Amino acid sequence: MRSVRMRILVALLVLAVVGVGGWQLMPSQEDSEATITVGTTDTITSLDPAGAYDAGSWALFSNVFQSLLTYEPGGVSPVPDAARSCSFPKGGLTTYTCELRDDLTFPSGRKMTAEDVKFSFDRVKKINADVGPASLLSTLKSVDADGLKVTFHLTTPDATFPFKVATGAGSIVDHTRYPADGLRTGTSVDGTGPYTLTSYTKGKRADLEPNGRYRGAVKTGAPVELRYYADPDALEKGWKAKEVDVATRQLPPAVLASLNASDPDMRVSEADSSDTRNLYFNTRASSPLHSVDVRKAMAWLVNRERLAATVYDGTVDPLYSLVPAGLTGHTTSFFDTYPTQSAAKARTLLQQAGVSIPVSFTYGYGLGSGAAEAEAKELKRQLEASGLFKVNVKGYEWTDFQKRWASGKLDAYAVGWVADYPDPDTYAGPLVGTDSTMNTGYSSKAVDRYITDSQQYADRSQVADDFKNLQQTVADDVPVIPLWQRKEYVVSDAGVGGGQYLADGNGVFRLWSLDWI
Repeated sequence: MRSVRMRILVALLVLAVVGVGGWQLMPSQEDSEATITVGTTDTITSLDPAGAYDAGSWALFSNVFQSLLTYEPGGVSPVPDAARSCSFPKGGLTTYTCELRDDLTFPSGRKMTAEDVKFSFDRVKKINADVGPASLLSTLKSVDADGLKVTFHLTTPDATFPFKVATGAGSIVDHTRYPADGLRTGTSVDGTGPYTLTSYTKGKRADLEPNGRYRGAVKTGAPVELRYYADPDALEKGWKAKEVDVATRQLPPAVLASLNASDPDMRVSEADSSDTRNLYFNTRASSPLHSVDVRKAMAWLVNRERLAATVYDGTVDPLYSLVPAGLTGHTTSFFDTYPTQSAAKARTLLQQAGVSIPVSFTYGYGLGSGAAEAEAKELKRQLEASGLFKVNVKGYEWTDFQKRWASGKLDAYAVGWVADYPDPDTYAGPLVGTDSTMNTGYSSKAVDRYITDSQQYADRSQVADDFKNLQQTVADDVPVIPLWQRKEYVVSDAGVGGGQYLADGNGVFRLWSLDWI
């Protein structure tokens, strides 16, 4: 999900370095075998690719599983990984064919075949887990397997399908080790990625060793220990105590805002990012937010600038559309429609709609997800200051939080979104399409049509008008209010290089890029 997890042309700014020549030093054999410890506040929903659609889980998947395609650092077009080649037929976008490499081996020693690929995609759709990635494969009708050849048949032309293949939803599993109709339990995985998961303790750590059997697009790196922290404050303590060599996603905003570029003991990379956070609304008849006028009234009250400045210390930028700045199709539809905060306009909307004031509703957020609690308090303050709303705020453990929004038990919920792939399409269907991942109950024939129309363009520069129209429709219907767009920070010990390549917005978490220098 959606959690995390685009930077089309990412500009990386290295703020702190240890000498000009430091980046050129080659690691000694001893150093290259030493474990690099990475701290994060990410949360793992499931170790099974069919059961997770969030940034934390997919970050791990991109290291222990392979997809047919992947992305190079800063790349916007997928390149072969488990595949030797993939392509649409000339002039068509409803059939997509990949030729698998012939040297891929699962941990059991069994060779990967096209049947494993077919099985992996089929089970994602068949299981259709509440918090799984099945919605991402909505245009996939069927898959054929023949030796090392895989053929995907699509329901409609979909130029974005290769992007989806390169995501965590395309993770290839051993068909002899995973059930076809249910999620696998336990703490082991059977993948062919650049790392092998040697041990895993939920909410605590994951130990990764380079996979000597790996064959694909990248080079394996140093051993890595991922440490999971409950919240940004805990990660900060771990960083200060030197428990981790690298800290990412996310240190507290105040810490990020005060990073010192001249500190010789660390390296800091700051990148433009297209990670966003939105406020979603339950639009079903059972929710007090069912009325579009109620949601429009809220849109007239939210102050993004104050949110960015006070809660996030300027480390995020206010966002006024679903598609973030830097991507084709970015607009300012919410600013154009609701240009300034106005309690008077909000009150008029509610009165004309005959809505009883104040409107009381539940607001949920995920514990440990950045400054979510402070953000919730600020949004509650902004909405209640008008006298028009009564907001009942509560935080939930991440997995519980996901289940609550997926089952429609919350009226409003704030969720971060890490791009699945570097294309505006990833901000459309999963967020506001019918049966979207965010499960708001919202459905619009116009929005669905814009999504389908945009997928017919292999030249993605031609989709701007579709996404402009889509985002204006969303601003009019308000199933969601965009809040902010963040920058990407990676802080590492002065002796660790490669942090600038760790994450760059195309959905890949490159632990193999880290090395001792």
